[in-house]
Amino acid sequence: MIDQAKIQYARCTNVKDSIIFQAFHEGFSDYIIKMEFSFENFCQRFFGPEGNDKEHSFIAFYEEKPVGVILGGIKMYETIKTMRCGALAISPDFRGKGISRQLFELHKEEAIKHGCKQLFLEVIVGNDRAIRFYQNLGYERVYDLKYFSNADLSKLKVVPTIDGMELKELGFSKFQKEIQKWTYHINWQNDIDYLEKLPNNFYFGIYQNKGLVGALSIHANGNISFLMVDKNYRGRGIATWLLQTAYENLSFTKMSAGFPNNSQLEGFYKKQGFTKGSLAQYEMYLPI
Repeated sequence: MIDQAKIQYARCTNVKDSIIFQAFHEGFSDYIIKMEFSFENFCQRFFGPEGNDKEHSFIAFYEEKPVGVILGGIKMYETIKTMRCGALAISPDFRGKGISRQLFELHKEEAIKHGCKQLFLEVIVGNDRAIRFYQNLGYERVYDLKYFSNADLSKLKVVPTIDGMELKELGFSKFQKEIQKWTYHINWQNDIDYLEKLPNNFYFGIYQNKGLVGALSIHANGNISFLMVDKNYRGRGIATWLLQTAYENLSFTKMSAGFPNNSQLEGFYKKQGFTKGSLAQYEMYLPI
């Protein structure tokens, strides 16, 4: 029998990182997918590119045992000041005790305190309990995230001859500046703030008359975070050229990509030999 009076909450700045990791690890111990992170990788990723901040994150204790955690990060996301839930995890033995709702209330209060206008999170399709929980809190599904991979890059299409264009490898700053002319929804884990904190990323651009007509961002592990061709230049093999260049220059054995609601991009990847994985996510939002 759990004594509710023994459940206490604290801001994550007031506890050791190892305690945060313990709560995260136990909370995701029976998750729908394996969350196999070392302590070092957890800290580097979740308090690095993921954008979570210990100041905006909270942890639950039963007596002295960490039994739940919610990670939060704040930034301007598509012009709106947004609080994202980077993780909400409750130890299996302590679910159904109101801990997740109390952590969420702390999360929401923190967002309001800092002037955020919306809450945001991703949830895995098939995690019905979590989806119902978020819907009961008022979250609505807005975007679908799909994931594709290609483990046989010999299936990439042959690059056609493209006259009058030049392909360049770019630094992050130039990539960041030049893609600003393209405005469309990019998921949190692919957007420019995420990429800025992500090590071992590479950037390529294709130019015609000194103007950028196509761009690619790809990590050393082969994960594609950004692939875009100007709408006036599509159908000419520019995206294929970008993929082929990354494949040849960086010696990839596989590539992967995840993106929201883009049937044209989905069709392109399929033609390049990519297959859709079983993992999919919803992006859910709650205006505040």
